[in-house]
Amino acid sequence: MFASPFARRRSTGRFGASAALAVALMGGTALGVTALEAPAHAQKKAEKPQYSKGFVAAYQPVDEMLKAETPDLNAAKAALPGVLAASETPDDKYATGGLYYNVGRLTEDTNLQLEGVKQMLGSGKTSAENVAKFNTLAGQLSYNAQDYATARTYLERAVEAGASELELTGLIAETYLNEGRTQDGLTYLRGTINDLVAAGQPVDEAWIKRGLSAAYEANNAEEAVQYSLLYVDQFPSESAWGDAIAIQRNMLQYDSQQTLDLLRLARRANVLRSERDYLDYVDAADARRLPGEVDAVIAEGLADGNLSESNPYVVEVRNNARGRVDADRAELPKLAADARKAGADSALLMATGDAYLNYDRAAEAEEFYTMALDKPGVDTPRVLTRLGIAQLDQGKTEEARATFAKVEGARRAIARLWNAYAGRDMAAAPATTAEQPSS
Repeated sequence: MFASPFARRRSTGRFGASAALAVALMGGTALGVTALEAPAHAQKKAEKPQYSKGFVAAYQPVDEMLKAETPDLNAAKAALPGVLAASETPDDKYATGGLYYNVGRLTEDTNLQLEGVKQMLGSGKTSAENVAKFNTLAGQLSYNAQDYATARTYLERAVEAGASELELTGLIAETYLNEGRTQDGLTYLRGTINDLVAAGQPVDEAWIKRGLSAAYEANNAEEAVQYSLLYVDQFPSESAWGDAIAIQRNMLQYDSQQTLDLLRLARRANVLRSERDYLDYVDAADARRLPGEVDAVIAEGLADGNLSESNPYVVEVRNNARGRVDADRAELPKLAADARKAGADSALLMATGDAYLNYDRAAEAEEFYTMALDKPGVDTPRVLTRLGIAQLDQGKTEEARATFAKVEGARRAIARLWNAYAGRDMAAAPATTAEQPSS
C-alpha cells in the first residue's frame, strides 16, 4: 500500500494530553488563577456582598491559614467542608467557590479547583465578563477528569456566553470522541470546518487530520472519505493525496476497473510509492487489454526503483505488454471506424475509448466515451469517470469537473477525489465542502 499513516491501523493522538494543552493547541490561552477574582473583591463595586454571620465565622480562619507566611494547606483543605456547610447566601457560595479553587490551585488538586468553579457559577454571582472564562475553565477541568459530557456542557455554555467557538472547537469534538460518540464528534467537527470553508476562512489542519484519523480508527468509511476530501482540498500535498487514495483502497471494496481509475489518479498525483502499488496497477489494467498503459507504468516503476527487472513477474508482464503494443496500435483505426458506425453498441464504444486512453490519446477517448453515454445498457458511472479523465488530460478542467460531479454509485468517492484533483490549480474555483449526513 501507500507509504501513508493510513496504510495500517494505528493509535492516534488527541488534541492534547491535558485540557490546558488542548486549548493552547487550538489558539486559545489556558486560564490561570488570575482569571479568578479573590472572594473579597468578587462583586461589582456597586454591589455590597451579603455574607451570613455563620459563613464569616467559618471562612475567616481558613483565609488566615492561606495568608500565613507558611500556609497550612492541609488544615485549610480539611476545613473546606465546614465553610461549604455554613454557606447560605449567594455571596457566601461564590466566596466559598473561590476558596475551594484557591486551595485546589495551591495543593494542585484539580478536583477542588473544579468544585470551586462550579460553586461560583452556581451561585449566580459570577460577573458577566467572567461567565465565559469560568465555564471554559470548568470545561477544561471536567475534561481532565474524563467527565466528557459535563465538559461539553460547560464548553457549550462558554460559547453561549461569548467565548470563541473556534478556540474550543477541537476540545468540544474531543469530548464526543473520548465519550465514544464518534459519529457525533465527526459531524460536529466537520460542520465547523465546512462553515469556515464556505466563509473563505482558514481551517486548522489539526482538525482535519484528527477527524480523518478518528474516522479511520472507527472504520467509518463515509466519514474517512469526506475528511480525506477536505484534506486534499485545504492542504494539498503528495502526503495528503497518498492518504486520501490509500483510505479508499483500504476501506472501500472496489473491483479491478474501479481500482484502475483510482490508481490512475495516484499515478497523476505522483503517489505510486511501492512495488505493490505498481503491480496492483498493472494487474488492474491487464496487459491483454491495455498494453500501452501497462508498458508505460512498468517503465515508470523501473525508473523510480519501485520495480525491479530481477522480478520475473515484472519481466513477464512487461514482455507480454510490449509484444502486443504494435498490433494493438495498428488496430486502432479499424476499431474507431467500427465504433463510429450507427449500430455500434455501448460495449464497443467503451472499449474503443479505453483503447485510445490507453495510449494517452485523450481527445479520441473523449469522443467515444461521449458517444457511449447515449447507448442503452451503458455503465454510466464508469463511462463518466473515464470521460472526465480524458477531458482532464486535455486540460479541459471545467468540463472534467462537471463530468466527475455526475458520477453516482460505488464510483462516486473516486470521482469526487478526481474532481478535487482537477480543481487543485484553479485558484478561483470554489472549495470542496464535505457533505452533511442525510437525515
